[in-house]
Amino acid sequence: MQIQPFLIAGVDEVGRGPLAGPVVAAAVILDPDNPIDGLLDSKMLNEATRDRLDVDIRERALAFCVAEASVEEIDTINILHASMLAMSRAVDGLAMTPNVALIDGNRCPALDCPAQAIVKGDQRVQAISAASIIAKVARDRMMIQLHEQYPEYGFAGHKGYPTARHRQAIIEHGVTHLHRRSFKPVREALQAAAALQSQVPV
Repeated sequence: MQIQPFLIAGVDEVGRGPLAGPVVAAAVILDPDNPIDGLLDSKMLNEATRDRLDVDIRERALAFCVAEASVEEIDTINILHASMLAMSRAVDGLAMTPNVALIDGNRCPALDCPAQAIVKGDQRVQAISAASIIAKVARDRMMIQLHEQYPEYGFAGHKGYPTARHRQAIIEHGVTHLHRRSFKPVREALQAAAALQSQVPV
């Protein structure tokens, strides 16, 4: 009788803080017989290392899935619930069902398998580190592609985060469909534009 392996999925998300773009989550089931050296929280790695590990994870993990929640979903259900939704989509999209999902943070999304939240899990659990890396790489590449369509906003540099340059670009060029209208700086820019428009004589 063959013993089935105990499958652990690491789950993490990236992109809660930006003013633009989706929130992206990943779930990864690592292969204990094919370990990957150098897995750390994606924020502790430089871009070249993340890109290299992204390839390793995708080639050597037993299963992985990257999923997202859209800007519209973020504005409708708020960023916390959208993050949970993206993580549940990532786990649901795995090619195999994990015995347990280990979630970075202090709360778990609704899943069809047992789950445990681990604070700073991306620094403590390799499967969560792997999820943080492929989610970060996927979202960064998404924002670089959007930069090609909207170069005036500088997405390739700040990836949608609220830098001074990004805030100024919103004021100068307006709010796009990529921007999270429920976030205060975007909402304030919309209000300022509306107020200015109302003062223009017809």
